[in-house]
Amino acid sequence: MTITAFREPGHPFDEDHLATDIRLMIMDPVAQPPSRFNHHSWKLKMSDALISKPSIRFPQINVPGLTKYRLAIAIALSVYSVLSYFILKDAGQLPHFDIDFTPLFTAPVQIQIHAYGAIATFFIGLVLLFAPKGFRLHRTLGWSWVVTMAITAFSSFFITSFSPVHFSPIHALSAWTLIGLPMGIAAVRRRNIKEHRKQMTGMFVGGMLIAGLFAFLPGRMMFDLFFSWT
Repeated sequence: MTITAFREPGHPFDEDHLATDIRLMIMDPVAQPPSRFNHHSWKLKMSDALISKPSIRFPQINVPGLTKYRLAIAIALSVYSVLSYFILKDAGQLPHFDIDFTPLFTAPVQIQIHAYGAIATFFIGLVLLFAPKGFRLHRTLGWSWVVTMAITAFSSFFITSFSPVHFSPIHALSAWTLIGLPMGIAAVRRRNIKEHRKQMTGMFVGGMLIAGLFAFLPGRMMFDLFFSWT
């Protein structure tokens, strides 16, 4: 709030009267100015927040860099829901929550490499996504993320349990990831930070969130780590 007062010619300046007038104008901002001050001798500016009722604001969750991928994530969730419904319908029973990591520990080596790489990539990616810009470990964690992401994508080509044929749509995401990683590195070397962020965020959404979501379809190993059918 900004208040500027000038003494009108012929009237003494009275600080007590001025303070009273200011309090009255704050309580009733549409009232006429006091008689001893004309419109040209004083000015009162108040912010809207001072004379309006405060509005209720609910907290909003906004993940940096993921806003434009909301449609792709929504479509993936819809497809996952439909597939899960038909799988559970064919099974004729509902699984119950039961954590058991034995399937992972006894899985073939290529599946273990893929799973451990995906877990590391996911958590490193979360740190990079939520950390403030320019934080010290960005370069180190960034290269770690590139390595674990490449291991996760490459190892997926040796896993064919998702589809009766050798390759599936999930492998298309892996191929896109292996192509996008060098492009993201090249962008940051050219100081094109915007393109670098776009490439890396896209790979995190496609290669981690979407592909990882379908890894938890009922009947797959990742699903069996947390749910049991018996």
